[in-house]
Amino acid sequence: MNWIIPRIGAGIVTAAVFLFAVCLLIDFSFGAYLVCMLLPFGYIMMTAGFYYESDEDCKVAANVGLAFSAIYTVLILLVYFAQVTNVRLDDMTEQAVMILDFKRGGLIFSYDLLGYGMMALSTFFIGLSIKAKSKSDQWLKRLLMIHGVFFFGCFIMPMTGAFSRMSDGGTNTGAVIALVFWCIYFFPIGILSYKHFSNPR
Repeated sequence: MNWIIPRIGAGIVTAAVFLFAVCLLIDFSFGAYLVCMLLPFGYIMMTAGFYYESDEDCKVAANVGLAFSAIYTVLILLVYFAQVTNVRLDDMTEQAVMILDFKRGGLIFSYDLLGYGMMALSTFFIGLSIKAKSKSDQWLKRLLMIHGVFFFGCFIMPMTGAFSRMSDGGTNTGAVIALVFWCIYFFPIGILSYKHFSNPR
């Protein structure tokens, strides 16, 4: 069970990232939101597997990575649950739309970036905890740790007002391109993690 659950989680992550990219490319927002609610469940299952297998001298790093994955999960579920419920179903005031509608780049979008910043920190610390014993694990470790760099952009960019055009109804083509790039980067992490948990140590 200790290997089956994280393997299932890695499979969910891989499928969710792929489907998210598809939804972005065909401009299917509701589908993208649903997939983004699925991704945290898979990610936290996968992260728990890395924590479980980590050696004693790496437990702190793995523990920190697991804790950040929980923060990521809470933030992302709040963001996208709001999109598929209140934002989609309620007749809100313009001020509420500016705050809650993901597409307007307001507070809720900033929380989304903060969530993915927490995920980036999680991957960095999980990467630190992995003792790579194969080429695929070495690649997985590198990709996880390099992904930690995304934290800085996710944390700082909302403070710069870089997404103010979205709140004014401007185009978000750049954001879509950035998200597709992230999908291309993260997809191999899902595949390599699935492979990792398919070969119990």
